[in-house]
Amino acid sequence: MKSFVFALFAFSTVLFAQDPLPSWKEGNVKSQLLDFINAAQDTSSDGFIAVEDRIAVFDNDGTLWSEQPMYFQMFYAADRLKKMAESDASLKQEQPYKAVVEGDHEAIKSFGEKEILQVVLKSHAGMSTEQFEADVAEWMKTAKHPGKGMRFVDMTYTPMKELIDALHAAEFKCYIVSGGGLSFMRPWVEEAYNIPRHRVIGSRIEVEYEVKDGTPQLTRKAEIGFIDDKGGKPVGIYQVIGRRPAAAFGNSDGDFQMLEYTTAGKGARLGALVHHTDAEREWAYDRDSHVGHLVRGLDEAKERGWILIDMKKDWATVFGE
Repeated sequence: MKSFVFALFAFSTVLFAQDPLPSWKEGNVKSQLLDFINAAQDTSSDGFIAVEDRIAVFDNDGTLWSEQPMYFQMFYAADRLKKMAESDASLKQEQPYKAVVEGDHEAIKSFGEKEILQVVLKSHAGMSTEQFEADVAEWMKTAKHPGKGMRFVDMTYTPMKELIDALHAAEFKCYIVSGGGLSFMRPWVEEAYNIPRHRVIGSRIEVEYEVKDGTPQLTRKAEIGFIDDKGGKPVGIYQVIGRRPAAAFGNSDGDFQMLEYTTAGKGARLGALVHHTDAEREWAYDRDSHVGHLVRGLDEAKERGWILIDMKKDWATVFGE
């Protein structure tokens, strides 16, 4: 019996001694993350966080997976519009749809919020919620990034997935809070990040209940319901979670208000921004980028006590190369 207890103790010691963030390089950033997680569980620490308050929120685009040269949801929208254009020739001639159907990335880069919403509504509406999610799930199985040649779903960041797992192990509830579409993310986030679909907060279009051929369904309408970006993120967090998070992770100025709201709370708080600095393994961009624009967060991170995660310096791997 004694030998069994000793063996069990030895196994447990080895298990807990394992590095929960093996894809992170040793340094100040990794230490700060681990210190926060460890202190949150230590009742004798000033950094202790009650279990019910252990909530962490993550942006998706540029924080949990890549976002260049345009948001991956736009690649899905482009493929949808190409299919639709086979029976609707006007999509090949009317902007902004023409640029998307032709794959004119330079034109797409110039799109403002109005054009992006037009494309999303045109390509994402007019079907049931079940049909839409099934179509997204099927697309995610095979769709590949035109530059990297990788499936989009494989372009998730290994270090950030390790961080999510480490937070889960410390009894944190992790949520995705993204400007991307709620229904676009739900079909695949659980497999990709180990975050259940009901913990996704995102932008959404209106849906309406109707009975078609005797079958009740929710139909997606070509109307915006909620934009989960900038100041919308704290609103979405309040409406869905009902508690101020203890930790928030983003990568752009679209996440600024989420980090600001999170770190303004009492007690232990953590805010962090993924800074894209690795042109070789991924992309390097911040101030002048049309996607993932990062200016205010970069300038104010230090004075606000937010961590800047330098992708090139802090990550031993990006996609698990």
